[in-house]
Formats: sequence, structure tokens, C-alpha cells
Amino acid sequence: MNRFALGCGVLLAILLFIVVVAALALGGSYNRLVRLQQAVDQSWAQVQNVYQRRADLIPNLVNTVSGAANFEKSTLTEVTNARASVGRVQLDPNKAPTDAAQLEQFQAAQGQLGNALSRLLVVVERYPELKANQNFLSLQAQLEGTENRISVERGNFNTAVQNYNVAVKSFPTNLVAGMLGFAPRPFFTAQAGAERPPAVQFNFGTPAPAPAATAAP
Repeated sequence: MNRFALGCGVLLAILLFIVVVAALALGGSYNRLVRLQQAVDQSWAQVQNVYQRRADLIPNLVNTVSGAANFEKSTLTEVTNARASVGRVQLDPNKAPTDAAQLEQFQAAQGQLGNALSRLLVVVERYPELKANQNFLSLQAQLEGTENRISVERGNFNTAVQNYNVAVKSFPTNLVAGMLGFAPRPFFTAQAGAERPPAVQFNFGTPAPAPAATAAP
């Protein structure tokens, strides 16, 4: 009887030890996932902040540029419309998106605005009064600094997402992630054609020349 009781006690102790170890492992994995998820959300908030700073600079930039004589209105309209498109993409500023399609829509709108601003700054080169305007030069410097910050914060966000996704998909943490609803997060991706500078078209009312005909072989 004593041996049986002793055996039962040892067995219960072993089972209790296994349960405690499993609980500690489960808790450790959960806490790690929470920390990594918070890092992703924090990085996303920084991304949103720098994009918002760029949007806030645009009204002053447009007002300054529109004061130049004969400045091309189509360029200003493009910037204004692109900024409005960005405002129509509503995402939580404090929580990174879990839907890749939402992030792609956000990125497309921001990319359209970035391209419009690039064209605007190139067109400005034709207007000496703007290149000498201290208000414009200050806005241009702030905008260029913001674009650099956008690049940095997007990189930080992708790093945070990568660390989180690796944890979510790695064994045995993936078992905890699946049970507790931790899903992989989408990355920012390079847009098609991002390696090429935006095309600049000046609206002088002159049609583009037709391409030269090639001689028959």
C-alpha cells in the first residue's frame, strides 16, 4: 500500500512538473508574441506619423507654388487630388493592418502622392522665382527630410514585421500563435517601377512628336 501510494505520488509529481513546464513555455511564447506584436504596432504608428507630416506640408507647399506666375495648374491639381486619395484610405494609426489588400491600397495611394510631389519639385526648376523663395525652400527641405524619414520608418516596420512573422511561423511558438489568434502581418513592398524616376510632362500645348518610322529590312 505504501509503495502504491508512493508510486502515485511520484506520478502526480511528474505530471505536475510537466504541466508547470508546459504552462511556463506557453506563457513565455505568448509574452514573446505580444512583445513582437507591440513592436509592429509601434513601428506602424511611426510610419503613420511621417506620412501625416508629409500630408500636412502639402497645403502650404501648394499655396506657395500656386503664387508663381503661369505655374502649371495640372501639376498642382494632381498633387491635391493625390492627397485627397490618401485621406480616403482609412487605417487604424495605432494598429498595423493584418489584411495585405488594405496595406497595398494604402501604399498605392501614398505612392501616387509621392510621385505627384516628385513631378511638382521637378517642374519648379522652370520657375526661378520659386527657387529663390525662402518659404518654398524651407518647405522643400522639410519635404525632402520627411521623405527620408518615410523610407527609414518603412524599413523599421518591415524589420518588426519580419521578426514577428518568424516567431508566428516557428515551432513551437506557431502552436501558441494558432491557438491564440496571432496571424502573420503583411510587409511594405517595392512598387512596380519604383526604381525609375517619375516621368515629367510639361503642358505647353504642343503635341509630342511622332516616333520616327523605321526602315523596312
